[in-house]
Amino acid sequence: MSARLSPLAGKLAPEAQLVDVARLRDAYVDLRPDVGVPAQRVAFGTSGHRGGSLERSFNEWHVLAITQAICEYRASKGIDGPLFIGIDTHALSQPALESALEVLAANGVETMVSKGGEYTPTPAISHAILTYNRGRATGLADGIVVTPSHNPPDGGGFKYNPPNGGPADTDITGWVQKRANALIEGGLREVRRVPLAEALRASTTHEHDFLDAYVSDLANVIDFDAVRASGVHLGVDPLGGSGVHYWAPIADRYGIDLTVVSDEVDHTFRFMSVDWDGKIRMDPSSSYAMQRLIGLKDSYDVAFACDTDHDRHGIVTRSTGLLLPNHYLSVLVDYLFRHRPQWRSDAGVGKTLVSTALLDRVAKRLGRRLYEVPVGFKWFVDGLFDGSLGFGGEESAGASFLRRDGGVWSTDKDGIASALMSAEITARMDKDPGELYRQMTSELGRPLSERVDAPANTEQKAKLSKLSPDQVKSTQLAGEKIEAVLDRAPGNGAPIGGIKVASANGWFAARPSGTEDIYKIYAESFKDEAHLQQLLEEAQAMVDQALNAG
Repeated sequence: MSARLSPLAGKLAPEAQLVDVARLRDAYVDLRPDVGVPAQRVAFGTSGHRGGSLERSFNEWHVLAITQAICEYRASKGIDGPLFIGIDTHALSQPALESALEVLAANGVETMVSKGGEYTPTPAISHAILTYNRGRATGLADGIVVTPSHNPPDGGGFKYNPPNGGPADTDITGWVQKRANALIEGGLREVRRVPLAEALRASTTHEHDFLDAYVSDLANVIDFDAVRASGVHLGVDPLGGSGVHYWAPIADRYGIDLTVVSDEVDHTFRFMSVDWDGKIRMDPSSSYAMQRLIGLKDSYDVAFACDTDHDRHGIVTRSTGLLLPNHYLSVLVDYLFRHRPQWRSDAGVGKTLVSTALLDRVAKRLGRRLYEVPVGFKWFVDGLFDGSLGFGGEESAGASFLRRDGGVWSTDKDGIASALMSAEITARMDKDPGELYRQMTSELGRPLSERVDAPANTEQKAKLSKLSPDQVKSTQLAGEKIEAVLDRAPGNGAPIGGIKVASANGWFAARPSGTEDIYKIYAESFKDEAHLQQLLEEAQAMVDQALNAG
């Protein structure tokens, strides 16, 4: 990326940089948002509402208002089954859970909390919703995941999953967001709430063993017999996240050789090596954040890690070290569709618009339909739910796929299952995913990719998000004929909020950032580094010309 690399990248954070947990939690309760300030309003992005308590963007008032809005939304839609709620290991997640429980109990919502206060991965929530709803037409369950994903330790997040088990779509989040902000503007007068002790004693509050339910069902997704028989030596680093206590039961139940590198939980995440920008970020796809496991790569046949809510994965192999997400997802898709004979013959391959075009070539070789959608996992939910998609994945290391029999498993990203698939692949193919990627690219071409950021003001970002194909005047891209100029995703026709231009051996996509005054250019070449740089240069020129026209 174009941003400058921090001198701390890949090193442990100095003590002075670690988050003050007590201060964070005090601010959560003491500071109130001003809805007149845009950054302090409830705003649902692709993965719920996120923010920080010190910035007044994730505080008690936000959570109380969002939870009340969710209660009202589910009542309006006749969703009256249990609501499954779980948290990750961020410092703000526990207080946010307590705030939510006070509102859920006051609204009479049957609420399922994790047994013994155990942390709960995002896929375990999705799995619980889908398992409960199987065979039901009424009394459906839904869920809340309290997590800011892999964001820094001072972050908080709150996400709603409706009865389909996946991330809520924009119709739902738009309604919840608008109602929550109205509740805050009204001083929370319409928010129903009881004291925490009363909420915990309420007849509507129940414990649910997410861990056992999820782990005991994993054999219907992963071929543990093959993993156990092969004797592959596996390592996992939970990165102090919500699945930290899931891995040992998985190893015990299925008799696999899996070592948990660390089961430490610390709200400061002091054990993490810091990311490229000097921030602590539990990103399993970042080589800077993954230094601990990369350093152990020769100790295991294959090793893996997950982010804080365990919906993303990172794969480390002896042959390659840390695999780029696009590389592993290409291997995963190729393997799954060759080794899941019970899947529907017309089950497609889902990918986001900025994921590697190698997936296009893999899908074509497999004879499978490619389903290309805008950024956001919500676009895969329906296909995974009905089995018309065998796989859905994002370039940011988030993916899910079907059960071995072709039934729905998780309609949200599942980092645990995606990580464990690297063990099955290694066991059954007798090669690790890094070796298989090299073999694949020798047959289908080796892509080189990069992302750069360029400055853009609010007006330019708005213009870019509405860019149309006829505004791209060029007929060639890096010496090749332009084959497609897209402002809508080929898979579902949804606007991509930017533009994608493709030729036979390269493509670029440009889209504005939702949080910063920049736009992002993604580019990929199947030729060489010089071609990739030419793609990036021409992409920026094309976009700048379109932005400055008129």
